[in-house]
Amino acid sequence: MVISTSLSPNTEKDDIILALKVVFQPWKWKKGKSAKDLEEQFKKYLGVSYAFTFNSGRSALMAILESFDVKDKEILLQAFTCNAAINPILKAKAKPIFIDIDDSLNMDPEDLKRKITSSSKIVMIQHTFGCPAKINEISNIAKENSLILIEDVAHSLGVKNEGKYCGTFGKASFFSFGRDKIISSVYGGMAVTNDLEIAEKLKQIQDKLEFPSYFWIFQQLMHPILMNFLVLPAYNLNSFLGRIVLGVFHKFSILSKSVYKEEKMGKIPNVFPRKFPNGLAILALNQFGKLERYNLHRKKIAELYQKGFNVPENKEAVFMRFPLLIETDTDVILKKARKRKMYLDDGWRKSVIVPLDTDKREYYFGGCPKAEKTALSILNLPTHINISENNAKEIIKFLKNNI
Repeated sequence: MVISTSLSPNTEKDDIILALKVVFQPWKWKKGKSAKDLEEQFKKYLGVSYAFTFNSGRSALMAILESFDVKDKEILLQAFTCNAAINPILKAKAKPIFIDIDDSLNMDPEDLKRKITSSSKIVMIQHTFGCPAKINEISNIAKENSLILIEDVAHSLGVKNEGKYCGTFGKASFFSFGRDKIISSVYGGMAVTNDLEIAEKLKQIQDKLEFPSYFWIFQQLMHPILMNFLVLPAYNLNSFLGRIVLGVFHKFSILSKSVYKEEKMGKIPNVFPRKFPNGLAILALNQFGKLERYNLHRKKIAELYQKGFNVPENKEAVFMRFPLLIETDTDVILKKARKRKMYLDDGWRKSVIVPLDTDKREYYFGGCPKAEKTALSILNLPTHINISENNAKEIIKFLKNNI
C-alpha cells in the first residue's frame, strides 16, 4: 500500500463519489449556493463577522492586500514559506521582508523586532504545518509599531492558540483548501475579518471577479477521481509508473499542478484571483463537515510520531504534517523510502521559499540562517486521514533504522 504525504491525501470514498456526481452536473459547476453556505459555516465556526470565498488561498491573500494600501510598503513574513504567500505581495507592488524562524518553525519575534523599519506596514504570520505561532507576542510587537497583523492560516484550520482559533487574531486572515491542506477541494480559499471597512472592500473585490473557466473547474473535479483510481494504484505498482501516469495527466492538462510554472518566476497565473466555483464549494462543504474528525486523527498520528522520535508534545498543534529534523541527508532517506512505497517528499524542504525551483531574487541568503538550516534537514511526515496508526508505526520503524 502507498504511503504518501501529498498525493491527494484527504480524499475518502464519499469525496470521490461526490466529485464523480458533480462532474456529470456541469450546470452546478459555476453558480450555486454552496460557496455562500461555506462562508456562513465558516463565520459560525470561527466566530467571525465576515467571510469571503475565493478560488484559492493566494486569491484570498490578493484580495486582502488589495483592501489595504500596500504599494511600496514592506510586508514582514517568515522565511520557510511558499511562493504562493510571496507572489501576491509582489503583485501588490509591496516588498517582502523575510523574518527568521524559531524552533516551532514559525516567525521569530526577536528577528521581527530587528527588521521593522519606517516602511513596514504589515506583519503576516504563518502558523506552519498547524503549529500556532507566538501570536500574542507578535501581536504586541505589531501594535507597538503601528503595524497591521494578517494571519496565514493555510495550514491551520481548526487550530487553537490559548483557546482562540488561529485566524481570529489579525485584522484579516486567509485559509486554503488546497489538495494537501487540512480540508481539501483541490483549490479554494477563504478571507475572514471582523473589520467592517475591510469586509466591504473584500466584498467589492469578490463581486467584480469572474468564475474560473469550465475547463479549470473540470481539472480540479477530476483530481480526486484520477488520483484515487489511476495515479495512486500506479504508484502502488511502481514509483516510476506512478510518475509517468501523473506526468501524462499534467502534460495534457487533464490535471493541473498545485503550483503553476509562472508562480515559480514570481508571477500570478491568470487563473487567480477568481470566484470560488460552486462545484468546488460542494467538495469543500463535504470536507468541512469532517473537520473535527480529521483534526482528531491528525493529533492521534502526531502523538505516535512524538513518542516514536521522543519529541516534546505540542498539545495545541494539529499538525497538517509532522515536521522532523534529522542529521542524515534527506535526499538519501527519501530515496530509500520510495523503494518501500513511502512517498514522503512534500516539497517543503531544501529551500526557504518552496518549491525548490522558485526564483528567490527577493530573498538574500544568510538573512534567515535558522530557516536555511531547517530547510536542509526537514522531513514532513503524513498525518492525514488515509494514514493509519500502522502506517505511522511503519514510518517510525523505517526512519529509526535509517537516520
